[in-house]
Amino acid sequence: MKKLSLIALLTALVMVLGMIPMTAMAEGDKIALVTDVGTIDDESFNQACWQAVEAYATANNIPYVYYQPTADSTDARLQSIDQAVAEGATVIVMPGYLFGATLVTCMEDYPEVKFIAVDVAAGDLTLDYVTYVEPSANTVCLTFSEEQAGYLAGYAAVKDGYTKLGFLGGMAVPAVIRYGYGFVQGADAAAKELNANIEINYTYGGQFQGSPEITAKMEGWYQAGTEIVFACGGGIYTSAVEAATKAGGMVIGVDVDQNYIGVKGVAEEQYTYNPFVTSAMKGLQNVTETVLGELFAGNWDTYSGQIKNYSLAEGEYVGLPTAESSWCFKTFTVEEYETVKNAIKEGTVVVNNNTEAEPEVSEFTAVNYIA
Repeated sequence: MKKLSLIALLTALVMVLGMIPMTAMAEGDKIALVTDVGTIDDESFNQACWQAVEAYATANNIPYVYYQPTADSTDARLQSIDQAVAEGATVIVMPGYLFGATLVTCMEDYPEVKFIAVDVAAGDLTLDYVTYVEPSANTVCLTFSEEQAGYLAGYAAVKDGYTKLGFLGGMAVPAVIRYGYGFVQGADAAAKELNANIEINYTYGGQFQGSPEITAKMEGWYQAGTEIVFACGGGIYTSAVEAATKAGGMVIGVDVDQNYIGVKGVAEEQYTYNPFVTSAMKGLQNVTETVLGELFAGNWDTYSGQIKNYSLAEGEYVGLPTAESSWCFKTFTVEEYETVKNAIKEGTVVVNNNTEAEPEVSEFTAVNYIA
């Protein structure tokens, strides 16, 4: 048998290795997620990001863990980051704008760790809202065009016959405001098409959890004629759902398809019907999984030091759920939805993403901004 030269052997080895998927990370990697004020079962964006970590890490045999800070403070979040790194985390996922100030410190303290910050925008990367920093090479910030998802929810609700709407936001931060202002724009667009007068109550709860006070406010809305409320802000949806089920009203969920919450509630006899008509979603789980996959595939340079926004122009990253079990509109069809969604995608319909000024509306729409 003819002996191969050393060069031939090395060439053959390179060819074989080229056929094997290579990871950019070293053996001993560990993925951690640190929650914000929510939990990994908050049925909103913390849970969606945790499911992404869990799915990717499990499929690729990578250790993973989550940490829940002891308090709602930058110091507490930094302590969780410190603990995660001390316990071997090489990749840390952070869901929520509250991690902006945390990132300013930790991305410099731990240059060897990769940070994936979900829903953290340029305006969040500051300690004093005077001086702002750019993401370091070990960091990527992922944002979404929430205004497009909000627009689709508002448009669909009015097209389906709802004329008295409500928006209940959590805290008045840019992502929540974009959802809300998009909702107003979409509802107004549908009202103009139908030549129908609509009314929208609009408020923020100042927190991302439900409370007796917020529930009472929602009960007042429903009793005064509000038919459907877009509950936008982590666990604040619980107040809208509680009030809706007492009054026979309806709810629009947020961030993920929250229809299952209503199904679960009916099954547990917490209430007699599912109040969720639809949800204004963004692709938290699939984007987080995608970035993890790219990181471990050696493509971190695609994300390094960037703030990347995901809209309909980039793909199916925002929108409403179209599964039959989640499509609870009475007359508005999936075909109609796809038409308006494609119009946004192609730029025929442009949704304003300005968070500094209330959106202009037509004579068909009255918006009551309530403190």
